Amino acid sequence: MARTNRRSIRQPRGVVQRPPAGTIPDAPGSYQFKDRHGRVIYVGKAKSLRSRLSNYFQTNLPTRTAQMVATAETVEWMQVSNEVEALMLEYSLIKQHRPRFNIRLVDDKSYPFLAVTVSDRWPRPMVMRGARKKGVRYFGPYGHAYAIRETLDLLLRTFPVRTCSDNKFQHHERLGRPCLLFHIEQCSGPCVGEVSAEQYQVYVDELIQFLEGDTDEVVRRLETGMREAADALEFERAARLRDRLTSVNKAIARQQMVADRNEDIDVIGVADDELEAAVQVFHVRRGRVVGRKGFVMDKVEDLDEHELTGRILEGIYDDPPRVGMPKQVLVPHDPDDVELYQQWLSLERGSAVSIRVPQRGQKRTLQETVTKNAKEELVRHRLKRAQDHNSRAKALNELQDVLGLPEPPLRIECYDMSHLQGTDYVGSMVVMEDGLPKKSEYRRFKIKSGQGNDDFRAMEEVLTRRLTAYLAERELPVSERGRFQYPPQLLLVDGGKGQLGVAVKVLADLGLDEEIPVASLAKRFEEVYVPGLADPVRVPRQSEALYMLQRLRDESHRFAISFHRELRGKRMTISALDGIPGLGETQIGRAHV
Repeated sequence: MARTNRRSIRQPRGVVQRPPAGTIPDAPGSYQFKDRHGRVIYVGKAKSLRSRLSNYFQTNLPTRTAQMVATAETVEWMQVSNEVEALMLEYSLIKQHRPRFNIRLVDDKSYPFLAVTVSDRWPRPMVMRGARKKGVRYFGPYGHAYAIRETLDLLLRTFPVRTCSDNKFQHHERLGRPCLLFHIEQCSGPCVGEVSAEQYQVYVDELIQFLEGDTDEVVRRLETGMREAADALEFERAARLRDRLTSVNKAIARQQMVADRNEDIDVIGVADDELEAAVQVFHVRRGRVVGRKGFVMDKVEDLDEHELTGRILEGIYDDPPRVGMPKQVLVPHDPDDVELYQQWLSLERGSAVSIRVPQRGQKRTLQETVTKNAKEELVRHRLKRAQDHNSRAKALNELQDVLGLPEPPLRIECYDMSHLQGTDYVGSMVVMEDGLPKKSEYRRFKIKSGQGNDDFRAMEEVLTRRLTAYLAERELPVSERGRFQYPPQLLLVDGGKGQLGVAVKVLADLGLDEEIPVASLAKRFEEVYVPGLADPVRVPRQSEALYMLQRLRDESHRFAISFHRELRGKRMTISALDGIPGLGETQIGRAHV
C-alpha cells in the first residue's frame, strides 16, 4: 500500500464541525470518526475524501448518520493512491476496530466443515466447527453435521481411512485388534498394520481429490481397476472395486449439479428489513454446491441496495473462503462502482473475477433459491431478535433505575479472583457492551502482591492496575492508547460489602469516584450492594437486570478459574531439574526414569 497521509480535526466534546476549507484532500482514502474516548465508531472509504466528508456536515442527515455525527468528537482521514487501496484500507480498519456504526456481519450459526487432519501420521476425516487450525484441510461448510456423516459413510467404503479419535486409535494399537469399522470394511486398519503407510496415503489423497470436486478422475480409476481385475479373473477384487464405485456414484448423486461443470461461482442472496439483513452465500465449485454460509448484518449505516451489496462483498471476502475464490459472483444488485470491486476480488484471486446480476436461466433460478434461504433465515432471526433486543434494552434500563445510574450502562466490567489456598492467585476482567459479552476486551491478571488468601488485597491490586492504566492512556494521543483506554459505565465486583469497599477506596484514591459507578453482587443471596447504602438494593428476582448481572458475574468467575487452572497446570508440569544448566529434554527424561 502506498504511503498514507493522516489528518484529524478535533472539536468540543460530542460535536464534529466541518473542517476548514482546503484541509481535506480531493483524493481517495479512508476516514474514521472517533468518540470522546478515542474509540473508532465509524470507518468509511471515498473516491474523494473532500466530497464524501462534506456530506456529513449537511442538514437533514438520515437518522443513523445524524446519531453517529452527534456521538463523534474527532474525524481523521488517511489518503492513499487509488480506490482499491482505499477499499482494502477500509475493511482492514473495520476488521481491526469493529466500529459500532458500521455494518457488522455475524455468522447466523457455526456451520460444520468436513476436515481432514493431513498433518497427522494417519490422517482422518472429522466434523469440525470454529476457528481454523494448522495442518487441517477444510471442505464445506455443510448445512448440517449429519450431512457430513452421511457423505462420509458412503465415501469410507471407497476410501477406508480411519475416523476414530487418537485415544481410540492408540487403544486398539496397544490391544493389537482392530475395531468394528475394519471388519465392515470402512477402515483399512492402520492401528494394527493392516495397511502400509504408502497405501493409506493413497486413500487420503483420493479422498481429498474427491472432496475437491475432481470426481471424474476417481470414477475413471475405479472403473479401470474393476475391468482389469475382471480380465485377470480376480473376481473378488473386481467385486470390491464395484462396491466402491457404487458408493462413489451415490455420493456424487448427493451433490446435485447446479451449473456447468467448469463453473466456479458464489451466489449471494439477501433479505432485509430496517434493522438487519440476512445474507446467504452458496459456494459452487465445478458445478456443484460444495458449501454454504450465512450472515446476519446489523444495518447501522444508512445505505441503499447498491451500497449494501458493496458492504456484503467486503464482509464476505475480507478473508478468502475456505473453498477458494470464485471466478464469478452473482449478486442481487450491482454494487456502487462494480469495476472497483471486480478489481479488488481479482487481486485476491490472482485472476479475473466478474460480478453480475443474473437476469434469466439457470443462474437466475439458483439465485432465487439462495434468496429464498435468506428470507427464511431472516424470519427465524426476527423472532430471536425481538426477544434478545427487548430483553437487553429492558435489562440496561432496569439497571439504570435500580442502581441510580446517570445513564444505561452500555459498558459494564466485572472482576473476580481465583486461587487455591493462596497459590496461583489470578484476577479476571470481563466486559459486556450493549448487553453482550465483548471477549476481545477480556483481561487476565497475575497477582503480584504476594501470596496468601486475601481477596481484598488481590481485588485492590487488580482494580488499581486497570484504572491506573486507563488514567495514563487517557492523557496519550489517540494513536498511542492501548487496551485500557475506555472506562466502564458500571464497575461490578464479585462479592459483598467488603469487595465493594475495596472498589470504592480504589476509585476514590484515583479520583474516579465521581466518574465511574460501582456495585457488587454477592453470591449467597444474589444481593446487589452500592456505595452509601447499608442494605442491598432490591433487584426483582425475575428481572432482566438481575439475570444480566448474574450472567456477567458467572462469566467473570469462569474466566478467572480457567486462567487459574492454566497456571496451575503449567506449574505442576515443571520439574526441579528444569533449572539446571546444560540439562536438556532428553537428559531430564533419563533422570526421571
